[in-house]
Amino acid sequence: MTATIGTGPVVREGSAAAGDGTPSRPRRARPLITYGYWWWALPAIAMVLLIHYIATAGGAFYAFTDWTGIGDFNFIGLDNFKRIFEDPALIGSLKNTLFLAFGFLILTNLFGLLLALALNRSLKTRYLLRVLLFMPVVLSPLAVSYIWKFIFDFKGPLNSVIGWFGIEPKVWLADPTLSLWAILVVMAWQTTGMCMVIYLAGLATVSQDIEEAAALDGASTWRRFRSITVPSIRPSIAIASTLMLVQGLRVFDQVMALTGGGPAGDTETLATQVYKQTFALSNFGFGAALALILTLVILVFSVLQQAATKDRS
Repeated sequence: MTATIGTGPVVREGSAAAGDGTPSRPRRARPLITYGYWWWALPAIAMVLLIHYIATAGGAFYAFTDWTGIGDFNFIGLDNFKRIFEDPALIGSLKNTLFLAFGFLILTNLFGLLLALALNRSLKTRYLLRVLLFMPVVLSPLAVSYIWKFIFDFKGPLNSVIGWFGIEPKVWLADPTLSLWAILVVMAWQTTGMCMVIYLAGLATVSQDIEEAAALDGASTWRRFRSITVPSIRPSIAIASTLMLVQGLRVFDQVMALTGGGPAGDTETLATQVYKQTFALSNFGFGAALALILTLVILVFSVLQQAATKDRS
């Protein structure tokens, strides 16, 4: 008795033989997601809308009321805004905010760019110096401000040093003029390292070959900087200037730690006024109006800054 083994074509599971004997491709399963992947972002978009935009819109609504934080409120229209622009102290707070913001913008960008140019390629210890100069950025603004408050004290180290040169000691944080400059120095000292890092990233994109060719053609250092370096780091200039302007407009920690808004309210800013009116005096409606004005000021100057630093090439 013999067994017969079939030699016909074997069709594997999942494939079928075509008419010409060529096996067809296996059938793919239908994907579970057929409408793209964009809807995966919907939870994040919903959270942003809920936390940022809807909450901001709710705060803007209270700016037109007399709410005290508890109980009912009345809709009073533009009375809060009229009160703001009729109050000399609040107008002074706006001026202080603009002074600190633009002074902060200029100082941080100027010294940040100078440090970036100095630590770009030449020094052997440039990596260590970059770390040391960036360290204040990661510290708490309150901690830094309290250290500087000790330095600015009437019997502190700063007056001791200037006393060696025969200069009379100053009341740095109690003088209406010096106190605002002292706050600006603390702000710039802590944040210049951030601008330095941004400009270092921009300087890394500058072609060294082009600079060497321009130097061989007789271009001076200033001409190379103005014609080669500045156009190459224009995006870094836009980023650094916008970030510093926004941070300067919402300054709060340094003012509260160093002067608390004094002396006699001469160093108050919009941010400190928002805090005091809302949480210290329970004028939630009036504080919301101040916060709305601060938001609009930041928005307007940010747009103008972006337009001024836009790459037009």
